[in-house]
Amino acid sequence: MAIEVRIPTILRTYTGGEKAVTADGASLSALIDSLEADHPGLKDRLIDNGDLRRFVNIYINDEDVRFIGSLEAELSDGDQVVILPAVAGGAR
Repeated sequence: MAIEVRIPTILRTYTGGEKAVTADGASLSALIDSLEADHPGLKDRLIDNGDLRRFVNIYINDEDVRFIGSLEAELSDGDQVVILPAVAGGAR
């Protein structure tokens, strides 16, 4: 099962500069483990204390994983996963 994972600029140091990589997994948790096997250090940037980091947003086919099962969200062949770090700040 091949799943495309879009990588934000800030995390591309873990993927050798690649904007998108492929990984396998029937759930988001398994996918992240697959990513970690090929791109060491990436999992620590996504997971903290067994849950998604507060300021990391992950989408499966444009659906926020926090609303569809979080780490247990199911994946299918051909799905697209997008990792987006939360952005804050700006001027008043």
